[in-house]
Amino acid sequence: MRIAIASDHAAVDLKAELREYLIQLGHEVADLGPETADRVDYPDYGYLLASVVADGTAERGVALCGSGIGISIAVNRNPACRAALVSEPLSAALAREHNDANVIAMGARLTGPDMAKACLDAFLSTSFGGGRHGPRVDKLSNPPA
Repeated sequence: MRIAIASDHAAVDLKAELREYLIQLGHEVADLGPETADRVDYPDYGYLLASVVADGTAERGVALCGSGIGISIAVNRNPACRAALVSEPLSAALAREHNDANVIAMGARLTGPDMAKACLDAFLSTSFGGGRHGPRVDKLSNPPA
């Protein structure tokens, strides 16, 4: 699977660990930055991640910041993206099954590397359930005027 990963300065270390984990699992990973822990603005990286998921360059995205909240808000500004902020595997699986989430967001200050890997495993191994969830998900990308 083609996966893009991005963070802010607070999550650079977690991003590096998750990037290597995804590569070990056999995924093609695009690290969108940043490369160092120098201060950056999470919206810039959230918007960049959203753009590569929206245009199909990446099939899934991993968005990381200190809490996961800010970068998930930035990603969700793109109507083609459905970013779910998760902190444990059940939420990650339900985000895929019920919401067809295409981006997982996590907070590096709140979620340790082992739990983040477990969340990734659940997110990547769960399929969208469709059915009654399909029309609801369609509304997420097509809000009423």
